[in-house]
Amino acid sequence: MSNQRFPNVWDAIEDTPEEAENMKLRSVLMTALKNHITRSEMSQAQAAKLFGVTQPRISDLMRGKINLFGLDARVNMVTAAGLHIEMRVLETA
Repeated sequence: MSNQRFPNVWDAIEDTPEEAENMKLRSVLMTALKNHITRSEMSQAQAAKLFGVTQPRISDLMRGKINLFGLDARVNMVTAAGLHIEMRVLETA
């Protein structure tokens, strides 16, 4: 067993740095959407209507099925929710 440490779980489990970065972004957006739905006390049906998706898609989102949603879909849902995304790009050390 290795004692190697990673700055993020995605860095540990994804095959490439590119895949890890993609999953980091996807997870941040998914968490923001889940938190927004919970804070707003919206039903899944209400969230589906607002985000322009089906209720089963919201169920997948709320259950953390991260691989079922690409970045574009998440950006569209975040925007539909009235949220704003800010992004920073930093050089690696």
